[in-house]
Amino acid sequence: MNPNVDFYFSNVKKWQKELELLRSIVLECGLTEELKWKVPCYTHQKSNIVLIHAFKDYCALLFFKGALLNDANDLLIQQTENVQAGRQIRFTNIQEIVDLKPILKAYIFEAIEVDKAGLKVELKKHVEYKIVEEFQNKLAENPALKTAFEALTPGRQRGYLLYFSAPKQAKTIELRIENSIPLIFKGKGLTDCTCGLSKRMPNCDGSHKQIR
Repeated sequence: MNPNVDFYFSNVKKWQKELELLRSIVLECGLTEELKWKVPCYTHQKSNIVLIHAFKDYCALLFFKGALLNDANDLLIQQTENVQAGRQIRFTNIQEIVDLKPILKAYIFEAIEVDKAGLKVELKKHVEYKIVEEFQNKLAENPALKTAFEALTPGRQRGYLLYFSAPKQAKTIELRIENSIPLIFKGKGLTDCTCGLSKRMPNCDGSHKQIR
């Protein structure tokens, strides 16, 4: 156990017993415990294998290359259609974890072997992501914006396309697009912080204005 991670388990308000049991199971598989993204992350030779995280309705193990696992017991869940590599196993009570302990270990050991073999998830290219109609129209109306967007790295383009396609209401989509245009013209992605104040997406536009 890494003492730097202890606070997570002692301060969590829900699923404390479940998370502590998951912690012991993962550590029994010989992984190194670290703190990444403010949650417990478990690595093998510095490669991320699985992390533990909690939500309102469940707690979970997240396998970084879960899409490559055999999933013989049909436990793995894809959080959203845009998640390509990661897969969750979710729990809503401690008995589920107790009952699945041998199977969870098998999944973890398989994940380690996948990583040791150097296997990688074949990710979709950014051009395969949906471009919402509102952004397509904006690009057609503004050739300079189209040029600036196409000059971005594939990762930055992908970030914007996912960000724009997430809301259900057209008004929210249009607001996100409008607020993102200054960043696009600057060659910045949503996670590029220009002022050091914002640490997570949505980022600032360079004038400390939050993109929402």
